[in-house]
Amino acid sequence: MFRPTVRLAGLATMALLGISLLSPGLARSAPRPGVRARAPLPAAGQRVATFAGGCFWSMQKAFDGVPGVAAVTAGYAGGTKADPTYEDVETGKTGHAESVEVAYDPARISYEQLLDVYWHHIDPLTLNSAFCDYGPQYRSIIFYHDAEQQRAAEASKRALDASHRFATPIVTTIQPATPFYPAEEYHQQFYKKNPARYQAYLIGCRRDARLRQLWGDVAVSKGGTR
Repeated sequence: MFRPTVRLAGLATMALLGISLLSPGLARSAPRPGVRARAPLPAAGQRVATFAGGCFWSMQKAFDGVPGVAAVTAGYAGGTKADPTYEDVETGKTGHAESVEVAYDPARISYEQLLDVYWHHIDPLTLNSAFCDYGPQYRSIIFYHDAEQQRAAEASKRALDASHRFATPIVTTIQPATPFYPAEEYHQQFYKKNPARYQAYLIGCRRDARLRQLWGDVAVSKGGTR
């Protein structure tokens, strides 16, 4: 999720903002050794949705606080290696994508509404990359947990393609849910724990600028620049 060019971009931006950072390895630096987080078990009546859309720091932030969403866990899905670490996934060789598992109350928010939040926080046009992050671990995927979610996801993607909003086809894939492995505790709600480093990453990647380019003011109304 992090390359020297992104680090430098983030540092330059933060310097212009007058924010002093202690280390040149800000933003998506190597993770600290830590305990693997645990995804909370959905309560009675809650359901689970799983999405990959690039940096899981940003995807977790996108769903956090959405009414009807009970919990959001950053982690890894879509791969073959059991219980992968951040270092494993970042090689791009395990098949996993950085993902989020969303526990939600369908009485308060529908799966279709979750899909709407998802689309407006990703770049659905880039294959094996997301904003300034490159590699298959940053590909965009909707993981469905049952036939109902599959139908909704496929209909949502068809409608977006049929709208001709974009000049190129949507490359986001829709596939059955695979085992989800929560990421290390260090990565959970990173935007809250390390706001300056997250902001450096966000601005250095020009994430919000790209969201505005893709979605216009709708990206703002969906919380794209939160």
